[in-house]
Amino acid sequence: MKAFYTILLLTLSNTFMTFAWYGHLQFSKIEWLKNTGLIGVILISWLIALAEYALMVPANKIGYEKNGGPFNMFELKTIQEVISLTVFVLINYFVFKSDKLAWNHLLGFALIVLAVFVVFKKW
Repeated sequence: MKAFYTILLLTLSNTFMTFAWYGHLQFSKIEWLKNTGLIGVILISWLIALAEYALMVPANKIGYEKNGGPFNMFELKTIQEVISLTVFVLINYFVFKSDKLAWNHLLGFALIVLAVFVVFKKW
């Protein structure tokens, strides 16, 4: 069950992270945000990132093996990266709609999934 909660919290965290890091690139499409300056963008992004951290920290705490969770730190980071890319692709494709997903992106992501296999394989 801790694995499920860890992955759920990491997914929610990465959703906020994607909007904090890349959402401001979409401000030009929103009338009342399109003239936001750099300081405003930073403040909005920090506010969003606060939610990201509020989810990421408990996810790692719950999931870490030395706290009774199923994952070591390498595994937690690997899971986070795969979730991060997955969430980014889905948000970019369905919400931002800014770039086309090309074959080389898919190949690169497949190689990252292969890396997950290597990290989790008990040699």
